[in-house]
Amino acid sequence: MPRNLLLAVRQAFDPAFRAVALKTVAISAALFAALILAVGWALHAIELVGIGWLDWTIKAVAGAGAVVLSIVLFPLIATLAVGLFLEEIADAVDAKHYPDKPEAPGQSILSSTFSTGKLVLIALALNLLVLPLYLVPGINVFVFYGLNGYLLGREYFELVALRRLEPRAARRVFRKSRWRVFVGGILITLLLSIPVINWLMPMIATAFMVHEFDAMERRQGGT
Repeated sequence: MPRNLLLAVRQAFDPAFRAVALKTVAISAALFAALILAVGWALHAIELVGIGWLDWTIKAVAGAGAVVLSIVLFPLIATLAVGLFLEEIADAVDAKHYPDKPEAPGQSILSSTFSTGKLVLIALALNLLVLPLYLVPGINVFVFYGLNGYLLGREYFELVALRRLEPRAARRVFRKSRWRVFVGGILITLLLSIPVINWLMPMIATAFMVHEFDAMERRQGGT
């Protein structure tokens, strides 16, 4: 697994990745800014009890929760952006590292975006559900990496696997390698939570999962 991540990081500097990196960063930044602005507007519009100091306190607490939620959701926002350029990234990895493999049928942009959007909605609901736990020191780390590690690992796996396999076959590979996918998802979540690095991580995470999927297929002797 570390070797596969290193391969993905090295390829991030290839010419084939640069245009995708710029587009991914731009879209991720725009989506993140839109989320922050929406939260700020909603908090500004709230008039809860009509008592100045109490309204200010409630908004301050809600604002802190909104900031935490925005940080928590960044990995998912970035994943939504990368879904638009999945094929470009994965094809570049295949061309460099797996030239002997048959060309992947791939997914349409609509299919990959729909799949990623579904994950974001599910993740939003689950992260809202556990939001109080994010405010508890110690517990918040385990909840954040456990929940989002599973969600991101599963999503990046499906984005990559469905390029080559039918959904039923992809689920079969996932069941046999679920712990590997989970650990990979935690690693992706960890790197996505590091400032500056996180803007490039969706692209690197996709390349990383292409390598991981190839390793899973070889371990399972094909599908």
